Amino acid sequence: MLFNSPEFIYLFLPVVLAGFFWLARWSHRVAATWLTAASLFFYGWWNPAYVGLLLASIFFNYGMGLALAREAGRPPQARRPMLLAFAIAADLGLLGYFKYANFFLDSANALLGTGWNAGSIILPLGISFFTFTQIAFLVDAWRGIAREFNFIHYGLFVTYFPHLIAGPVLHHKEMMPQFGRAETYRMNWENLAVGLTIFAIGLFKKVVLADGVAPLAGPVFDAARSGVALPSSKRGAERWPTRCNCISTSPATRTWQSACRECSA
Repeated sequence: MLFNSPEFIYLFLPVVLAGFFWLARWSHRVAATWLTAASLFFYGWWNPAYVGLLLASIFFNYGMGLALAREAGRPPQARRPMLLAFAIAADLGLLGYFKYANFFLDSANALLGTGWNAGSIILPLGISFFTFTQIAFLVDAWRGIAREFNFIHYGLFVTYFPHLIAGPVLHHKEMMPQFGRAETYRMNWENLAVGLTIFAIGLFKKVVLADGVAPLAGPVFDAARSGVALPSSKRGAERWPTRCNCISTSPATRTWQSACRECSA
């Protein structure tokens, strides 16, 4: 589900916002659970099969963070570095499998003349973001900085849909305290207005500017790969930064992240 898609703008966003603030009138915990479930639904819209992978990563890293916190102050202290090393190695191993397994196999086949094949490996959306977000949490748990271990809040911290597939990598101390504040669960109309304004600006940059330049820049680069003369490629290169800037600075990705912070602040 894209941030500029009709499904997101007219269905997902209003239903999630309305449900969150309605449920918050009775229970903050239920409202946070609702937002976590909505974030998992958002992630699963692309491929439901990878929701299980995301949940497994959350359970594993939460458990390891809890173990690191409980081992603090207990002898022997050598166990804590070993736990941290094991957890980080597992996270990086999973990330490395999805991102680089085929690359290393292809390299080995080219060098050794073998025919090893790992099959079709599809890179899960946002795996780098949710992996490094949780590694940062593990390191802080090891250092004794991470002190809140509410599982619902942790799950929401990892899955929160505005940053889940587009980043950036978030720090727990920026997010977790917000989930414990009562004002987070009350509608603030000023913040909502500011957030929707930021979102509208980003939507304009994506739909009008970036998508408007793409038909001009894309074919030029396609032609350049076929050996077209430099002047045409140069014109495409002049247009391409405009499109990339509109996409990276705030399609409904970066701006929606800011919008969500305004809406729920």
